Amino acid sequence: MYSVIIIDDEPWAIKGIRNAFNWNKYGFEITGQFTSVHKAIDFICEERPDLVFTDIRMPEISGLDLIRMTKKKELDVEFVIVSGFAEFAYAQEALRYGALDYFLKPIDIEMADPLIEKLALHFSKKKSMRNNLILEALISTDKRELKHLTSFFDHTSDYYFRVLIMYSNSEKKDYNDRNFFDSKHTLEVEFGSRKTLYILKSEKSTDLDDRLDATVFTGSDIKAVGISSISNNYENIAKLIKESDIAASNIFLNEEKGIFEYEPKLNLVKPFIDRISSIIQENKFEEMDDIMKTLMYSFKQNNLGMGEVVYLWNQVVSVLVGTYYEELRYMELDFLNYSELKERFKNFESLCSFLYDIFIYIKQLNSESVNEGDIDSYFIQMVKYIDNNYQHKLYLKDLSVKFFVNQVYCCQLFKKVLGKTFSEYVTELRIKKACELLKHTELSIEEITTKVGFSDYYYFNKVFKKQCGITPTKFRKS
Repeated sequence: MYSVIIIDDEPWAIKGIRNAFNWNKYGFEITGQFTSVHKAIDFICEERPDLVFTDIRMPEISGLDLIRMTKKKELDVEFVIVSGFAEFAYAQEALRYGALDYFLKPIDIEMADPLIEKLALHFSKKKSMRNNLILEALISTDKRELKHLTSFFDHTSDYYFRVLIMYSNSEKKDYNDRNFFDSKHTLEVEFGSRKTLYILKSEKSTDLDDRLDATVFTGSDIKAVGISSISNNYENIAKLIKESDIAASNIFLNEEKGIFEYEPKLNLVKPFIDRISSIIQENKFEEMDDIMKTLMYSFKQNNLGMGEVVYLWNQVVSVLVGTYYEELRYMELDFLNYSELKERFKNFESLCSFLYDIFIYIKQLNSESVNEGDIDSYFIQMVKYIDNNYQHKLYLKDLSVKFFVNQVYCCQLFKKVLGKTFSEYVTELRIKKACELLKHTELSIEEITTKVGFSDYYYFNKVFKKQCGITPTKFRKS
């Protein structure tokens, strides 16, 4: 909710403003009302409301002076001016100082809804831009920029921190935010329409456990919640964000709703990696059926998470490439982080299926012949389909079934024909389209993120910067 205060030396005028607008419908909440400008200034400096409705001519300090004072203090507060007809020129001057709008006394009720809707749209765009800047600062651990953007990180040495990431089943469709935690000790940043980051702080580490009672999330439209460890070091914020996102990504394994705490269990995966390594190096692929079934069962029984999936993938890839480099050089066997794995595979079962196909390919390397002419024609159709559907979720396994091309052979074709892997091709296509939209449209970066096929802004931002060398925000400005 956006916080609003009303300032007027006449109580009846305050009441009129309060009753004129449907505040809650558009995401606003009145948090203060003042007839004394001096008391209002103290409140503004302490609580930093989002919006101030103020009379322009008052006996203590004028509305115009109030705007000047907040600008001088570099407070991020917006103003709407209330004016009598005689002060119309004065109101115009206030607009030049950055006031959002003005209206005349008495309030025209027919104009109330259009005004408040206009303000809600302004704050929505402002929040979106602030989200982008905060995310970029969090990713780069730019402490100076964060303190410029929000007071949340003032006096960081006095606090313990914990991070939550929440995935929702549906998009937010109204102006009302879901307030799970008190705003003073929580920084909320939207990663996208279905993913929200919460950074919690407290002077006592035990409070960060108490505030995470599971009942807080009961009855809400929540798909998964990931909870990080606790740290009293601000420099670890980026690490805590990664931990919470990895924990929330446990839905990759079982697709069941839940609240997941970050709890590494890599030691439970190592025996499987050792056995798979032996099978690969000793060419005993007939044993692979049993090991893959046992592996998937163990992951479920021991509640292993995304961190263990990343560990498994990268260790197995290392053994495969190290043992069969020439045979697998065209395959898409790269070291991947958790975000890249989620983009590439639909779920853990799909990842295991791909690895199994690789094992079968090695086993039957010289025993199969294929009609490459027919397969290549299907591959061309597949590439055209990708070019026209890049904005949707695309998984190589699904495409290989759709176009009758073996998944493993698909990997080879991408590298041989296009000179890049499937993931590289799709990513480059999406970033190219994103650049076009950033240059030629007024769409928000969150909207562009979705339109080009990325699931959340945090991941999009990292990929964009890796491809283009700068963030989407800086690209648009340039």
